[in-house]
Amino acid sequence: MTPDPDFVSRQTHDARRFYFNLQPSSGEPLALVCGGVERMNADYLVQRSDFPYYGIEWVSEGRGRLTMGGRTHELAIGSLFAYGPGIAHRIVNLPPDNMRKYYLDVTGSEAGRRLRELGLLDGRPVTIRRPHEFVELWNLIDREARDVSDHAPAVCAALLRVFLQKLPQRMVAGRSGESSDAFQTFELACRLIDQRFLAFRTVEEVAAELGFSPVYLSRLFKRYAGGGAYRYLLRRRMNHAAELMLERGLKVNAVAQRLGYADAFQFSRAFKRVYGVPPSTLTKTFS
Repeated sequence: MTPDPDFVSRQTHDARRFYFNLQPSSGEPLALVCGGVERMNADYLVQRSDFPYYGIEWVSEGRGRLTMGGRTHELAIGSLFAYGPGIAHRIVNLPPDNMRKYYLDVTGSEAGRRLRELGLLDGRPVTIRRPHEFVELWNLIDREARDVSDHAPAVCAALLRVFLQKLPQRMVAGRSGESSDAFQTFELACRLIDQRFLAFRTVEEVAAELGFSPVYLSRLFKRYAGGGAYRYLLRRRMNHAAELMLERGLKVNAVAQRLGYADAFQFSRAFKRVYGVPPSTLTKTFS
């Protein structure tokens, strides 16, 4: 068995790691080096003054602390941070709920540029919504990195670009590891809409279910999702409408009735607001 490189911590357990290319070409714009998922020991402490690659890490369980750029930040579920050559960092586990972290180590000019554009090399972590989506991507990368075919490098590079493109989609405008009542309410509202979007037609109905005012709820969505609560609800409903037309072959009138609209005209207006075209265009294009 090949021993782990020196930069891999031994203060972990229940780890799964892959090593793809520990000597990548300096001319590659984006290349995968290695990755892993590991559970921290109670006394886990990593302190580095430098790192040969760009490291991207995110927390799926537990809590910890990150010191980077002269400041210390709390780490919690959904915290994501990055570092690279010349960036000193210190990561500490906070028992009793020991952290579980995923990581990807990458290299290349494109990797550095994208991480800088996202502000992830500024010495502070961010919070990502739906961290399980990044775990799903990590699993895909892990599988492809273990493939022995000549296509594996190109596939891994493509998946890395998807990963980097998804970061701004799920990054929250707020401090990392945020566990305030406001953020918890926002997450609760998202889950409620995801589960019952067919039952809700207005933000007022969602707010009443949660016991908050519609104004407060919309303010939360603008703060954490970059758009209003109604936009989130409407997109969930129209995504379902598109599935009914494309996958089940339902007509516009039937879909409008299922979603509780008074007529096809009102439904078409809502659909066009999301997709930019009326639903009749969708059915004609794919029929």
